[in-house]
Amino acid sequence: MDRRQKTNMKLIRVPAALLVLACCLTTACRIGQQVRIPSDLSRIDQVVQEEIEEGNFPGAVILVGQGERTLYWKAFGCKVIEPYSEPMTKNTIFDVASLTKVVATATSIVILADRGELRLTDYVGEYLPAFACAGKEKVEIHHLLTHTSGLPAYTSAAKLKDRYGSPCPEKLIDEVCILPAQAKPGEQFCYSCLGYIVLAKIVEVVSGTSIDDFSKRNIFTPLDMKNTTYNLPDSWGENIAATEFTNHRLLRGTVHDPLARLMGGVAGNAGLFSNAYDVSIYCRMVLNNGVRKGVRVLSPQAVAMMTTIQAHGRGYGFDVASDYSWVKGSYAPAEAFCHTGYTGTSIVCEPGSRLYVIILTNRVHPHDQGNTRHVRTEVADIVFQHCQ
Repeated sequence: MDRRQKTNMKLIRVPAALLVLACCLTTACRIGQQVRIPSDLSRIDQVVQEEIEEGNFPGAVILVGQGERTLYWKAFGCKVIEPYSEPMTKNTIFDVASLTKVVATATSIVILADRGELRLTDYVGEYLPAFACAGKEKVEIHHLLTHTSGLPAYTSAAKLKDRYGSPCPEKLIDEVCILPAQAKPGEQFCYSCLGYIVLAKIVEVVSGTSIDDFSKRNIFTPLDMKNTTYNLPDSWGENIAATEFTNHRLLRGTVHDPLARLMGGVAGNAGLFSNAYDVSIYCRMVLNNGVRKGVRVLSPQAVAMMTTIQAHGRGYGFDVASDYSWVKGSYAPAEAFCHTGYTGTSIVCEPGSRLYVIILTNRVHPHDQGNTRHVRTEVADIVFQHCQ
């Protein structure tokens, strides 16, 4: 991009920045009124508003809790800025992207392990025979959970769409199964969306139902997570944070991830939609050893496997100490666990104090140019400096 193009882009962004600031000003006065916010956490307001003004994302919902107490819960900015504007609300529903991996897929796998319907040391090829080829014969389920299976990070959705049309879920599974391994099982860490797509297929093979139905029946409904689902129904209205605006089309309520779209919106790597409150319910369950309000979703042993280091800094779902754990900031204890999502979403949980930090943004709106690194680390630092 030459200097003239960059200048033009800056001129285009100025009205958008003013629009987002207007959303901030119109919503900030009426949000969070039911939450008594500790004075130290009020610094979060300035951090988020500055990031929005700098154009790093149009809007955000931040929720901080400790056990069953909500310490901070506010909405900022806009859920849509192109081709029109709408202010964010505390209950706005987001495409949570790779939070799907842990909230739906990993949790479903360890539920099945809890029930004795599979073992995490089982070969993947026992459930998907076509997978057992090209150096992947000895890949076990736990290798997929920790991103150490040898599978590559991603594959071209555009090529698959051109070849098979969209959606083409079975063709995508077939393509992943025949990919050659890039490393021996357990040897290297490579964050892989493909591995979690395979995990969701294993859930389907074992349970006889798709990952969306299984997670709904065994996680979301028991926990009363009423605003968490794949493929949003039309009846849910428009309180949804938009993702990209491209080719004069607003992506809103349709999964952003290209491979998840090939899977018809139901995939192990992405596809889940939720809001901050529902995500907080999930965090409370995990931090309470798998139980919330008398409902047990996971055994304490399963929670421990998901949230403590099993290989290369990863648990069986959450990140603890890999290169991706920077989201925890500088002050979170070493045992804190976390996960992020491409659309600008993240979770950080600390088991000792039972603190959790949820950040939901629509940083890919409108043109996939946003950045959430600074807001994630700054908010985490504020929380873990003052709330432990």
